[in-house]
Amino acid sequence: MDGIGDVAVGVKRGSDELSMYNSPNSGMSSISDGASNGSDSKKLRVEEAPPSRVLHIRKLPNEASETEVIALGLPFGKVTNILTLKGKNQAFLEMSTEEAAITMVNYYATVTPHVRNVPVYIQYSNHKELKTDAGNQRTQAVLQAVSAVQSGGSPSSDVQEALAAASSPVLRIIIDNMFYPVTLDVLQQIFSKFGTVMKIITFTKNNQFQALLQFSDSVNAQQAKLALDGQNIYNSCCTLRIDFSKLVNLNVKYNNDKSRDYTRPELPAGDGQPSIDTSMAAAFSKDSNSLLGKIPGALNPLSAAAAAAAAAGRVALAGQTGANGVLLVSNLNDEMVTPQSLFTLFGVYGDVQRVKILYNKKDSALIQMSDANQAQLAMSHLNGQKMYGKIIRVTLSKHQTVALPRDGLDDQGLTKDFANSPLHRFKKPGSKNFQNIFPPSATLHLSNVPQDVSEEDLRLLFSNTGGTVKAFKFFQDHKMALIQMSTVEEATQALIDLHNYNMGGNQHLRVSFSKSTI
Repeated sequence: MDGIGDVAVGVKRGSDELSMYNSPNSGMSSISDGASNGSDSKKLRVEEAPPSRVLHIRKLPNEASETEVIALGLPFGKVTNILTLKGKNQAFLEMSTEEAAITMVNYYATVTPHVRNVPVYIQYSNHKELKTDAGNQRTQAVLQAVSAVQSGGSPSSDVQEALAAASSPVLRIIIDNMFYPVTLDVLQQIFSKFGTVMKIITFTKNNQFQALLQFSDSVNAQQAKLALDGQNIYNSCCTLRIDFSKLVNLNVKYNNDKSRDYTRPELPAGDGQPSIDTSMAAAFSKDSNSLLGKIPGALNPLSAAAAAAAAAGRVALAGQTGANGVLLVSNLNDEMVTPQSLFTLFGVYGDVQRVKILYNKKDSALIQMSDANQAQLAMSHLNGQKMYGKIIRVTLSKHQTVALPRDGLDDQGLTKDFANSPLHRFKKPGSKNFQNIFPPSATLHLSNVPQDVSEEDLRLLFSNTGGTVKAFKFFQDHKMALIQMSTVEEATQALIDLHNYNMGGNQHLRVSFSKSTI
């Protein structure tokens, strides 16, 4: 094991350098670490563990369930294994891919994850996979249930029972700082992005607007709670406080502006209750800083890109003052990197305005995006990725803008203004490119391919970027294709080198990351 494993510290070990042993009492493999209760009692000066699909989660509350830990990983992809260390308030979560784990760690670097309102800490584990005893049926049942629900199936009844015991499909919602009216329709609009909302009941209790909202599925309720708890519906007000209800089913008698059963549209409106006025909701949903417009496509279907996009929307939403669109990128390969290569890579997640490689520290650069949302999106996708052989670090900069060199001053081409570039992907409002933002992946999507270019031509072109082409598939019309490189790093390199490549006849190849595999 790298990193911590190289440090000799006697019996004590770093919080993630673990000795595996089988515990005959627990019926599953167990993991022990020297640090108690997840605290770093012996701090070691060691490097961060490199990215791994196994994540180490610390400082969990005593009563945290496996399902709640799994819910942390759900929006980012498939969870393939879990190991909880009850006595130590820790857990290990194994994602199906390293990309999913990287997106999850990047997301939670900007938004502190909570389990039962307690902040928890997530980092890469030194383990590359979790070896647990498959005999632990409950863990396997919960994982099966989650994967069945994720792939659109329905879990078996014993599995459903395991899940139901862990959480309810009904959420209790309290709204703080309610300066604007929040309607039943507004709640339905926000929460339906996480699954099918079946019923909603709203009421006022202790002078606070509250609601009970029932999803068709408890996993959807978990995802919604994870993503929305603590969020503001409108800019700087109407904060959602979300908990699981003890109820598992709501009984709705009337369809009006206080309660609604979406599965029974024939229900009466009830005595003197007006039917629903949507104009108020529509007026507020136009507020550009509101949650209503901000959760893009939301976390259903569960794609890592949507999660990261939600992260971007969420952080900008949380009323961060002075949020701006400038990123600081460090640990760059200073012999290879150019303003153009940074423009191309970061341009996948937003319209890059200016790039400045720092004169006295050429392994670092400032990148100005069009706005704070795009900066968050680029950061959540690219922090921890490899570029020219080095793992880059991406953080928000304190700078509001990137300054251009003064007239007549030569800065060796280290600063470049891309404000008027024709290559911006997101210039047109409502462009399809907004829906096709995915994390770096080994598979690339190619478009604008000339009719006379063959598969062989493209395989040769892409293998010339220094990588190996593993698979290729043309779409029916031949104008688009998927090409799979052997690693994410190779695909990233190919995108930097070949996006906007002139294929002849002034037809320029368009390259982006794909969520598909071949």
